Amino acid sequence: MGDKPRVTIAGGGIGGMAAALTLLQRGFPVRIYEQAPELGEVGAGVQISPNGSRALDSLGVYETLRALSCQPKRKEFRLWNTGRSWPMFDLGKEAIEKYGYPYLTVYRPDLLSTLVDAVRALDPDAIRLGCEVVSAEADDERAVLVLKDGERIESDILIGADGVKSIVRKALFGDDHTEFTGMIAWRAVIPMERLPERFREMVGWTWIGPGGHLVNYPLRGGQLMNMIGTIERDDWKVESWYAEGSIEECLRDFAGWHEDVQTLIRAAPKVLKWAFMERKPRQIWSKGRASLLGDASHATLPFLAQGAVMSIEDGVVLGRCLDKYADPVVALKKYEEARVERTSKMVRGAKENTARFHESALATEEGAVTYMESEWSRDPIRERYDWLYRYNVETVPV
Repeated sequence: MGDKPRVTIAGGGIGGMAAALTLLQRGFPVRIYEQAPELGEVGAGVQISPNGSRALDSLGVYETLRALSCQPKRKEFRLWNTGRSWPMFDLGKEAIEKYGYPYLTVYRPDLLSTLVDAVRALDPDAIRLGCEVVSAEADDERAVLVLKDGERIESDILIGADGVKSIVRKALFGDDHTEFTGMIAWRAVIPMERLPERFREMVGWTWIGPGGHLVNYPLRGGQLMNMIGTIERDDWKVESWYAEGSIEECLRDFAGWHEDVQTLIRAAPKVLKWAFMERKPRQIWSKGRASLLGDASHATLPFLAQGAVMSIEDGVVLGRCLDKYADPVVALKKYEEARVERTSKMVRGAKENTARFHESALATEEGAVTYMESEWSRDPIRERYDWLYRYNVETVPV
């Protein structure tokens, strides 16, 4: 690896590991610095659409992850109070025929551990844990990561993959403005045996209603059920994956919703809640020999189900650019140019879906029928999602 630039990655999450893996495969020496004392993801589900499956295949981990995941047959909308259903899309045979890959629902810890194992198989020493980043510096000649213990790690290239509250982003560009969206989310992972038999079909449900929506889908071959419910509220503004709420409070937020929604909430071992904050997607990610990746550059609301997939795509495209262009400054700018329009469109699309999921017309079944025909019939769905799923990380121009 002596002829390749040395790459430092801040952050050992999904995006950081995807970037590390593709770079190691291309012969780059890589070191990942992660604050946590051990690697792990919060227990939650993540959706991997066909474009994400394609990106994982380019990393060589798709088959491993597919064996740990679920491959739902379809996705359905259900009306918040009556439970009436409408098809959203076929996630199985039709997805494979159209895009070459299926739609997977994945337990986040399984996704991260699959990437970590692949990284360590190439370089057992690539990951350093317990390293809290406090600052970063970069210009056209060097990149430096500064740790809390005073260590300064100098390398040829620095990638900030350190999440929505990115220290690298703040050091390079200043702190970004955030705004509360007026929505909070409830999340739970439920052992499937705690749920009635009717929940065990390989189907994803998106419950939609005025002022809120709730998504549930199976994980780990049907052993687990993921649930995330979003409700419009303005009295909770804590942006944290780990803040625990109460089952009673969650039930109050979804009072009047269908009994299946109530059953999901009551079956949860615990529920976590956090406030959705909004950040405008950055248009400039790179400064000299440093750049950003994933949530650090384009944090998104989860209403397009592309957050993790965006980070994985970033990692693969980053690897292609660094491999193609000898000058790291040029390579990072080419990476930014290749990704900024798509990721900004993804962030905007997720925000636009908020109104579609929370539409006031959904208050009545009559209003819902008219609304679903106009906004969620086959043609509008194709227009909003086809460009996402056709994307190919291996062939997109860089």
